[in-house]
Amino acid sequence: MSGRTLIVGATTASLVLVVTSLALGGASYHPRPVADPCQPRQWQATTNLDELAQQLASSALDGAACELHVSRETLALALASPEGRARFANDPRLGSALRAGLVRAIDDAGRAGVIPGPLADALSAAAGNLPADQVVAAVRNASGLLDQVRGLLGPLGQILNGL
Repeated sequence: MSGRTLIVGATTASLVLVVTSLALGGASYHPRPVADPCQPRQWQATTNLDELAQQLASSALDGAACELHVSRETLALALASPEGRARFANDPRLGSALRAGLVRAIDDAGRAGVIPGPLADALSAAAGNLPADQVVAAVRNASGLLDQVRGLLGPLGQILNGL
């Protein structure tokens, strides 16, 4: 192949990419708006405990963010670092917001049929009675929280995996 053929081929490929991008709306790109954490999220069928934990965590973050009047992304980023956790942990509303988020997540999972109704009701009642200071302490010590939850859920996790 000659150099001229390569240049023509590269130019043609570039033009095809540009035209395709424009045809698909590339000229009017707008960033996707941040989702409203107060709106219910769509639940998917789960096949294992990890998928259930991910959906519960997302829903709980939504619920807590709604209570705190921040975006889920803002809260998630803040809770991901020790400095962010410390900053939010000083907010007196954090404990009740996290508890409300957890209750919301369990209720959402129950309504979606991901957690059986009676079990969701019992878990929701238990989560609603968690002391706010313990919820905040769990967030402050979040590094091993998932392993602790898995340990606590041992038999329950096996039941949920069988659903």
